[in-house]
Amino acid sequence: MPVTAIVGANWGDEGKGKITDALAGTSNMVVRFQGGSNAGHTIINEYGKFALHLLPSGVCRPGTINVIGPGVAFHAGDFFAELDNLADKGVPVPDVRLSERAQLVMPYHILFDGLEEERLGDRQFGSTKKGIAPFYADKYLKLGIQVADLFDKSRLLGKLEAALEAKNVLLRHLYGKPELDAAALAEELLSDAERLKPYVCDTTELLQTAWKRGDSILVEGQLGALRDPDHGIYPYSTSSSTLAGFASVGAGLPPYAIDRVVAVTKAYSSCVGTGPFATELHGEEAEELRKRGGDAGEYGVTTGRPRRVGSFDAVATRYGCMVQGATEVALTNLDVLGYLDEIRLCVAYRTDHGTTNAFPVNAQLESAKPVYETMRGWRTGISDVRSFEQLPAEAQAYVRRVEELIGVPVRMVSVGPRREQMFER
Repeated sequence: MPVTAIVGANWGDEGKGKITDALAGTSNMVVRFQGGSNAGHTIINEYGKFALHLLPSGVCRPGTINVIGPGVAFHAGDFFAELDNLADKGVPVPDVRLSERAQLVMPYHILFDGLEEERLGDRQFGSTKKGIAPFYADKYLKLGIQVADLFDKSRLLGKLEAALEAKNVLLRHLYGKPELDAAALAEELLSDAERLKPYVCDTTELLQTAWKRGDSILVEGQLGALRDPDHGIYPYSTSSSTLAGFASVGAGLPPYAIDRVVAVTKAYSSCVGTGPFATELHGEEAEELRKRGGDAGEYGVTTGRPRRVGSFDAVATRYGCMVQGATEVALTNLDVLGYLDEIRLCVAYRTDHGTTNAFPVNAQLESAKPVYETMRGWRTGISDVRSFEQLPAEAQAYVRRVEELIGVPVRMVSVGPRREQMFER
């Protein structure tokens, strides 16, 4: 059976968690393949509302195996906190598997993330201060600590000492902070090891066997295409690839196993963090959309920061779908736009090099101006609608126009935060 990838077409915050949760009902496995607890997915079901940062979005589905792959930036404390939150709300104990090859977000990664943002001041990149950039720097400097290292004390201590050699110099001479002690840090990590042990396994072997057996597998990405460090709005990006093409690497599956790519996008635009955002709204107009957006308004799942919001950006979304290799699109939050008499869509950018519908590199994007077209709004609530045909004619026309502009079929439409408020076309 083919593998389905669920990924973001924009800056993140598109509603991927809800789509994954909905599709997990018919899946044997749900896999997180990249990123860490620097972003989150919101899920609403019969147990309540959950903000998941590390746990895959199938944890509320009994019988689903939830895999944290080797490509994930794993933070043990956040992992335990999320499991405890599920238990507190009465969710049956989920089946979670953690790759022995996943690498650990260390306390010093979080420390350096905050210190560097403070040092940069006005030049900072809007980090969530969850240690992600320092984590990936260490990973590619070959200074990372794998989950498997937690079960070998002498190996762990040696790797910590190697990692802290240069870091202690920076702490002392650049930041004016006290040095860190490898032995003390090792003891902290070893205390996590015993609780983690039941979850740890060779997830690559697990997934390969399941795929060959014909099991249904979902792989879910964090953030969106425009936060990818290679194809996104660098340097206002994350530090791992957010694209479906990376899912085979971060999960441990063959690239040809993934033949369905669901790109998720909102019916308007939103993002948390800095960087160019051509259709951004400001003032009362922005606050009204932010207030109405989603179950509890447009605020970051991890940071709690107000999301920047704007009109639907077909240029950015078409590009996001293209680099994701989207075979279909899930359009979320269509219901939010029901208060508008007219709805604007950005169909092109005006740049110093002329008008274009291609998504430009940052050097041109930062001065780009949106070119809009306007459509009639439907001025009514649609949260109870359960099929495309039941939508008002204006809402149907809006979905069709989005589909036409991005060049990918819109197969799923969401009109509210709950599972049952989504239907297929």
